Amino acid sequence: MNRKFSIFNTIIFLLLFGTACFTLLPFLWMLLTSLKSNLEIISSNSTFLPKDPSLDGYRTVFKEAPFFRWLMNSTITSVVVTIVTMFTSALGGYIFAKFDFMGKRVLFISILATMMIPFQVVMIPTYLIISKLGLINHLSAIVLPSLVSAYGVFLAKQFIEDIPKDLMEAARIDGAGELRVLYSVMMPLVMPMLSALGIFTFMGSWNNYLWPLIVLNDSDNMTVPLALVFFNGAHTVNYNVVMSAAVLIMLPVIIIYLIFQKQFLKGLTMTGLK
Repeated sequence: MNRKFSIFNTIIFLLLFGTACFTLLPFLWMLLTSLKSNLEIISSNSTFLPKDPSLDGYRTVFKEAPFFRWLMNSTITSVVVTIVTMFTSALGGYIFAKFDFMGKRVLFISILATMMIPFQVVMIPTYLIISKLGLINHLSAIVLPSLVSAYGVFLAKQFIEDIPKDLMEAARIDGAGELRVLYSVMMPLVMPMLSALGIFTFMGSWNNYLWPLIVLNDSDNMTVPLALVFFNGAHTVNYNVVMSAAVLIMLPVIIIYLIFQKQFLKGLTMTGLK
């Protein structure tokens, strides 16, 4: 029995290892391509490994574009969106989970219904609103439409519903207001869920491409995903430069994941159990 179990585990491990290698193959190809010259990439004799590794693509990224400024723009917008989304999700989830008011169910279903609407449907109305506010070509145009997440509110509500009301009552007896109860009692208890939500939100904001492409025109206000458009336009066939920019764009997300890996996995596990 143990031998069969060991063989089964070995087969599962090999399958998972092969799947992981297959999944990582595009990223490895992107990294190796960034180290090739453009001539080698378009050559018919091009190989998987670079024949003469070079960092010319990375030098071009930093020399011919304000990449650090784009990096700062993406960092600012992604961090602001993530922090505010975590707060609004916790606040909305707390209200829907622990308070009763007229139209609560209808309002909650309406919020969830927005998850069914593709962004392309609301893209034009959102653009018109941002234009009326005079925020076109400003970083606020990226931040404002993303400050509330329907999925975040739903997820927070599901977790906060299981928190005993006795904890809230005890905090209120001690003189805590509702925001104090939310901050001191609720948020620490749902922090694993908020951590997972924060990572997903940060990744979504960091990789956001279509909306910044629409509302940002000035190169100084661009975010890092738009670097691919910049180099595709300015360097028609410089694939090594595009791949170098893609590697640089991907690195911060990997670093964030490695830092918050434990919280992320714990949040996913609790979400699955929920």
